[in-house]
Amino acid sequence: MKALITGGAGFIGSALARHVIGGLGWRAVVVDKLTYAGNLSSLAPVSDADGYAFAQVDICDRAALAAVFAKHQPDLVFHLAAESHVDRSITHAAAFIETNLVGTFNVLECARQHWLGLKGEARDAFRVVHISTDEVFGSLGDEGLFREDTPYDPRSPYSASKAGADHLASAWFHTYGLPVVISNCSNNYGPYHLPEKLIPLTILNALDGKALPVYGDGTNVRDWLYVDDHVAALCLIAEKGAPGRSYNVGGRNERMNIDVVHRICDLLDAMAPKQSTHRDLITFVADRPGHDHRYAIDATRLETELGWRARETFETGMERTVRWYLDNEHWWGPLRAAGVGVARQGLLKT
Repeated sequence: MKALITGGAGFIGSALARHVIGGLGWRAVVVDKLTYAGNLSSLAPVSDADGYAFAQVDICDRAALAAVFAKHQPDLVFHLAAESHVDRSITHAAAFIETNLVGTFNVLECARQHWLGLKGEARDAFRVVHISTDEVFGSLGDEGLFREDTPYDPRSPYSASKAGADHLASAWFHTYGLPVVISNCSNNYGPYHLPEKLIPLTILNALDGKALPVYGDGTNVRDWLYVDDHVAALCLIAEKGAPGRSYNVGGRNERMNIDVVHRICDLLDAMAPKQSTHRDLITFVADRPGHDHRYAIDATRLETELGWRARETFETGMERTVRWYLDNEHWWGPLRAAGVGVARQGLLKT
């Protein structure tokens, strides 16, 4: 099996590449533009494997992307390449529209042309897995869960661009018959996570003795999914998912943001103790514009139809994550030194 992974040097994409090559023994060609969010060091564990190939290509460059398909002849496509940081989308929306909408169109068209040239079993088995987010569904109240039939209601430029990409993927199935499967996941966390996101930012700020910023009153709720559980679900969806169908991937680990930060502080108190508790570093800051109150995924379809289960609880996954950052300064140190995660993004001028 040869997979083409767009955005394969990013957080989830690199975890997927490590899993399919190192865990499943598949071949993979990683396609990535290598923006600030792409990091080849995240692929170091598999970069010397016989089944690994890399192409530095922007998915907005249709001709270059088509050349990758022609050269590598993939059996399936995992489409993860996207601008993904909500805060950045508030002040730099254009890049999200270009990459997440135009780029997705290019991926779908290149995949369709490739698929039309396949014959027999290769054509029947070909899949495009379009990886999306639960943020396309908008904001939940205190009760309820996002299901696959929940109406879309995006609230940020990021989620709006991903919602549009989802609709493109669905349209390419219904109009052209391209065997597309869509997944919508909850918040991922784990090793190799860029330091601008909540969990790694909190870990690294705490280690530096810096303030731990918490938006608003910290009561916004997210459903947390360990990244290795997510990529295992994606491979299952690629192999067994029905074309035209969507699958929600969630860890069933709802936590308020302040509770996430408290958990990190308590783990660091045990693993890297200082004279005072790390909780003393918590600082509440102005909320971000359009901050959705709660996300929570109903993963019943994935669990019952395909037999997936998340292996990590929030407690075990967080412990593994904090330990990884303590042990891997060689990965995150250069990113912090380059300023990733140092300054807050998404602040509107008044």
